[in-house]
Amino acid sequence: MSEPTGSLSAGREPVLRVVPAPADINANGHIFGGWVLAQMDIAGGIVAGREVQGPCATVAIETMQFLAPILLRDIISIYGEVERVGRTSIAIRLDVIATRGRGAEEVRVTSGLFTFVALDENHRPRPIVREAPLV
Repeated sequence: MSEPTGSLSAGREPVLRVVPAPADINANGHIFGGWVLAQMDIAGGIVAGREVQGPCATVAIETMQFLAPILLRDIISIYGEVERVGRTSIAIRLDVIATRGRGAEEVRVTSGLFTFVALDENHRPRPIVREAPLV
């Protein structure tokens, strides 16, 4: 499950990087799944808000798999990219990579597809306006 440093994150800039605290671990010595989910939601909201140019809210987590545990002292990097854009919603693919052993290895710990809806000033869904590409 682990890969050499650089192979999972090469050429990618994380949306969010965080170090779990001792209070975030469960009785097995792993980080709580809910903590990971919250960090992913924060990162996805950053990407979605930037793309829709305004406020948005999480409406669905279509797929999420826990592939490996996150351990205390891991550095967690969350990478996000737009997978699809609808009329009022946007789906963001999020990958979570743990760097452990003082950077000696990277481990893909989870990934998921989070859907956000763009919101207007009344907190209702609004159309997403995408800028036309420059020619």
